Amino acid sequence: MKRLLTILLLMIPLASQSQEFSTFTAAWWNVENLFDLRDDPKTNDEEFTPEGDRHWTRRRLNAKCDGIYKTLVMMDLPDVVGLGEVENAYVLRELCQGTPLAQVPYRYVHYDSPDRRGIDVALIYRSDRFTVTASRKVNVSDSAAGYFTRDILVVEGVRVSPEGEKAEGDSVCILVNHWPSKRGGDEADAQRLRIADTLRHLMVDLHAKHPTAAVIAMGDMNSTSDEDAIAVGMGFAGDSINPDGIRLLTQRLPNDWGSHKYQGQWRYIDQIFFLADESWQVKKLKLMKFDHLLTDDGNRPGQRPKRTYQGPRYEGGLSDHLPLLLRLVPPQK
Repeated sequence: MKRLLTILLLMIPLASQSQEFSTFTAAWWNVENLFDLRDDPKTNDEEFTPEGDRHWTRRRLNAKCDGIYKTLVMMDLPDVVGLGEVENAYVLRELCQGTPLAQVPYRYVHYDSPDRRGIDVALIYRSDRFTVTASRKVNVSDSAAGYFTRDILVVEGVRVSPEGEKAEGDSVCILVNHWPSKRGGDEADAQRLRIADTLRHLMVDLHAKHPTAAVIAMGDMNSTSDEDAIAVGMGFAGDSINPDGIRLLTQRLPNDWGSHKYQGQWRYIDQIFFLADESWQVKKLKLMKFDHLLTDDGNRPGQRPKRTYQGPRYEGGLSDHLPLLLRLVPPQK
């Protein structure tokens, strides 16, 4: 009953949510350990079960899905949302169909990846505003070296008009990423550099295939703009536009904040890259600093993201990352 009451109360804002067709919105968010309750014997997910070290329960999973839903409402229900650290299609169904997002409606694209913990990337999208025409995963693991990580998710689609018709020429290609973490040391640095080069070529190839499309790459790259993966692998070398015409949009964001905080320092390790002709315009990129996503940073000054778990302790937050929201102006007819 309490779960049902929560859903009914949360549905109230949906009636007032609307977006103009003159813009296209894309968000990225690493939602940190969105696991189901089951122990998958093929992955290292046993701590996120009711019997595991984290005591991950149905109540906590529901609270996390409801919190993600409320955050997306506060972001005006983006057309597409790239998600990181989701375990499988089950948790995506819980989010898209077990919360009032089902009223929007949101659908999802997901493929299992070879990550040892079983966490993947995914895309949820508003089927009333975006139609998926093709999708695939690109394996970027180094199996020869025994190094397994998240695939790159590639989704091709087209905008949908309020009348339900495809908007001719308004194609959008989205690449969702979650590169290896810094915990892997020098090996992880080399893997991120290699994956960055792969992403760069994927973006260029998609733009050649769809010359009038907007190509958006988003994700937790675990790299700031001055590190080799971005500066060398993506070819930026301190600039906001690389030789291929790809733009690093996160350089537009205020440098006194970041998408992630580590040892008291804000950093942008979540990135959005953009490639399109001049008919597409970037209206705004925003870091979403909602109060419910933040908490006091202990004995350090300022705030930090409010996590689901702080160490082994359940904190009841949503993620150690803040989401990014991109607003584009498509070609004008």
